[in-house]
Amino acid sequence: MANKSEIPLPSEDLDWVQLRQDLGPVVEVETTKEKLLRKINENPLVPIGCLATTAALTAGLYNFRTGNRKMSQFMMRTRIAAQGFTVLALIVGVVMTYGDKK
Repeated sequence: MANKSEIPLPSEDLDWVQLRQDLGPVVEVETTKEKLLRKINENPLVPIGCLATTAALTAGLYNFRTGNRKMSQFMMRTRIAAQGFTVLALIVGVVMTYGDKK
């Protein structure tokens, strides 16, 4: 016997319940921090290359401003090498990720 407070619903209104049961458990969405840490763990060479590029650029600009042209030129060349390392690390990471998915 149904209570007076219960309202009968047509089965079409409850289709989403069955759909949710069919799809299984809801996967939690990772936060930005969790995603960043996961990406760093997957390919740690990319952040290292980014930091090296930033350090070389900063040192090069500092030396340029202080008038040490020779060191400034050396640091700008070092920056190019660090950028190349970073791009290479990105390519290697993509290839490794592609290989893992197959």
